[in-house]
Amino acid sequence: MKYPIGIQAFSNIIQEGYVYVDKTALIHKLVTTGKIYFLSRPRRFGKSLLISTLKAYFQGKKELFRGLAMEKLETEWVEHPVFHLSFSTGNFTRGDELKNVLETFVADAEKEYGKSATTSLSVRFLKVIEAAYRKTGHGVVVLIDEYDKPLLDVLDTDITVDVDGNKMQLEDYNRGLLKEMYSVFKDADEYLRFVLLTGVTKFSQVSVFSGFNQPKDISMDKRYDALCGITKEELISYFSEQIKELADINNVSEGEMTKQLKHRYDGYHFSKGMTDIYNPFSLLNCFDSMDIKDYWFSTGTPTYLMRLLQHFNYNINELVSTYYTASEFVDYRADIEKPLPMIYQSGYLTIKDYDPIFETYLLDFPNNEVRGGFLAALSSGYFKEKSSMSWVRNISIALLQGDTEAFIRHITALLAGVSYRFQRKDDAMECERYFQYTFYLILQMIGIYNTYVEKETSEGRIDCVVECPEHIYIFEFKLNGSAKKAIEQINDRGYATPYLADSRKMHKVGVNFSSEKGTIDEWIEN
Repeated sequence: MKYPIGIQAFSNIIQEGYVYVDKTALIHKLVTTGKIYFLSRPRRFGKSLLISTLKAYFQGKKELFRGLAMEKLETEWVEHPVFHLSFSTGNFTRGDELKNVLETFVADAEKEYGKSATTSLSVRFLKVIEAAYRKTGHGVVVLIDEYDKPLLDVLDTDITVDVDGNKMQLEDYNRGLLKEMYSVFKDADEYLRFVLLTGVTKFSQVSVFSGFNQPKDISMDKRYDALCGITKEELISYFSEQIKELADINNVSEGEMTKQLKHRYDGYHFSKGMTDIYNPFSLLNCFDSMDIKDYWFSTGTPTYLMRLLQHFNYNINELVSTYYTASEFVDYRADIEKPLPMIYQSGYLTIKDYDPIFETYLLDFPNNEVRGGFLAALSSGYFKEKSSMSWVRNISIALLQGDTEAFIRHITALLAGVSYRFQRKDDAMECERYFQYTFYLILQMIGIYNTYVEKETSEGRIDCVVECPEHIYIFEFKLNGSAKKAIEQINDRGYATPYLADSRKMHKVGVNFSSEKGTIDEWIEN
């Protein structure tokens, strides 16, 4: 089987025999039930392939859809004029890049449908849409891929551009150009058949969409959950042989291999419908190389997200495993002070549950690939041993073997490497919170055990619980106190009670953290 890794052209995939997971039934529903849409999905999730498939459909290329659902669903196959604009390859940190891309886009359309006398870019765009409609007699289709890249490239930068002798922020300049272009859709409505804009995030702050009728946002529409990505049913239907081969290579059953793929690459949910979606980029690379490892995250964290994380004043353990209203994480604002929407839309958090009574959504990491990669990026430069990740293996082995002494020794060394961060915390409560967060960050980066921070019981909250295959660890922390007091609290409040029937070995560990030393100075295991 041939895998279309890095290939986004629908025609190439079909004509050259690459595997194509058939999404054309959903595409048919999309094009027959509405007109102007917006879709947000993480990078490398198939947005460009979706755009390319729509382009082929609206160009009437029936032969490309032979054997697909669309072949039976579509009966007319009308050829429409299609204007396709992709921002995926441009470097929009250059002041003239966006204007040049837009100029080229409009000029190419004018070569086919005629050029108007005006010099205004937006008016030229409007006129060429009208000309295409009148020349062909069919509504115009506009497909815009990665529409937000000209804004994400310059998000939270100090890059300026000279406009008529005046300096202005490049982010504002790019937003103004896009807003002017998209405002055309309102006046061109009678000439349009279909419009789709895709991207990672939908900006509402000084919106680029405010100049025209708002597109229907299908990003959280449960009918289109599977428009991009691969469902469990599609995984089994299209890749059963690959799963079997991968299972044989790793000497496990097909059922076990399916579980491993799920834990590594599944877990995305884009609506209250809770349809499981696998990361297509990671799955295709896994089957191509017959090797389960990180692919999506290892291709590089977007620069805009890295800039965002530099302002990160939130503890990630306080963001995950928490319920939010949709407005809190789908606000579509590129706001460095409120990073949750950007983190969610970029694919680093996803919906894990929906509460219909309170209309709230539980957010958490989609899978092990994303969790490990995100926490590694977040902790880059955080620990003293940042040039080596050997401590992850050392800590993991210590927990696996029930060696609490070795575990504490490695943790103490790590904390000593970031002691200056704790010493800058003047407030005792803030220092304790920061220590607990760092402890959580270390354990989450291991990524193979269940870790719970402030786990609630009938008698109170346990500071930290780590569940390993053969061992359970209950940690209680004290700041500038004593490890003895921590152990007493574990016993007095019965923190171990929920695990009394568990066959795994129990470790009750009291830990005292010194704000002066910036690390652990005492611990006791009971």
